[in-house]
Amino acid sequence: MLFRQFFDAESSTYTYLIASGVGREALIIDPVKAQVPQYLQAIRELDLKLVRAIDTHTHADHVTGLGDLREATDCITAMGEFTRAECVNEAVREGDMLDVDGVKLEAIYTPGHTDESFSFVLDPLKPKAVFTGDVLLIRGTGRTDFQGGDAGKSWDSIVDKLFRLPDDTLVYPAHDYKGWTVSSIGEEKHHNPRLAHSTRAQYIELMNGLVLSNPKLMDIAIPANLACGKLSKAA
Repeated sequence: MLFRQFFDAESSTYTYLIASGVGREALIIDPVKAQVPQYLQAIRELDLKLVRAIDTHTHADHVTGLGDLREATDCITAMGEFTRAECVNEAVREGDMLDVDGVKLEAIYTPGHTDESFSFVLDPLKPKAVFTGDVLLIRGTGRTDFQGGDAGKSWDSIVDKLFRLPDDTLVYPAHDYKGWTVSSIGEEKHHNPRLAHSTRAQYIELMNGLVLSNPKLMDIAIPANLACGKLSKAA
């Protein structure tokens, strides 16, 4: 399997390009508009055909590359069924299987960070990895204070869904702010300071007590991302 992890330094966003091999069809997860030229270079040099671009949720800290990639490659754009972005081609539901040239992803509804967040399990019959968006981070969890976020739903998504995956399932989040590139379900169960040795009530109290400033691009990113990355003239 071909796997590439990209990083956008401005928003600390990870983007993932996956294909069954060089010269094959590919998919991309959580692309950043500013990095689209880099993705297209990798796609060209690896002789890939991008057929699907996925956002795990409506990001508030960067503008998505979904629309630009669709224009450049004619790929299908996809998000979870509860997204308010009417520009996407495909709305996936809990349990849907995305198959791109043998690369299989199962969609799992994991609200909490936002009310429309999805995670995607790679090779679900024998899980190799899970792309968690912002709901589960490495040694952390995504904030729950806007876009329909809910601390209780965040706990339920992580503990009742993601933590039921095998312990050796690799965890690839949409962001990291400390230099971590990958974790595992087992590591997060035992070492995530917000989750390990906590109860649901304690987690809710912790998350509801956080005082966080809004992402600096939030007023631009959210409306742009509801339009698949199309910036308004005012922006």
